[in-house]
Amino acid sequence: MPIKQAEPAQAYEILRANPGAIYLDVRTEEEFAAGHPEGALNVPVVFIKGPGQMEPNPDFAAVVEKVLPKTAKLVVGCMAGGRSQRACEILEECGYADLTNVRGGYGGARGASGAVVVVGWRDAGLPVSQETGDRSYAALRSKANR
Repeated sequence: MPIKQAEPAQAYEILRANPGAIYLDVRTEEEFAAGHPEGALNVPVVFIKGPGQMEPNPDFAAVVEKVLPKTAKLVVGCMAGGRSQRACEILEECGYADLTNVRGGYGGARGASGAVVVVGWRDAGLPVSQETGDRSYAALRSKANR
């Protein structure tokens, strides 16, 4: 089944209309700490080792499975929509069925010319937070005993 797609404003409406829905931010811990959608949980799908060098997070699926039920409605976002699409594919393989990828993510998607083609969550003026606490990857990883 194709993974549902939503732009940031649509994702915000999904979250507002479904109080049990969860925004899963799959960016790095550093990206998450610099700002994220209010109420988001952080489980990075990859770690960035250097310019253009990404390494899959070997604990991604295990941590998500320990902290989020497979029946959860998940709205999955990253910086532009690419990593979150991959995260949705991994989660679908794990048995999660209610997945929505956020096209444009937190920072916006750019076309081949470099122009913004989908405005991101931050620039759309949607609620943003820099608080991490029990929503951080470190806290969730600890809760999952990883």
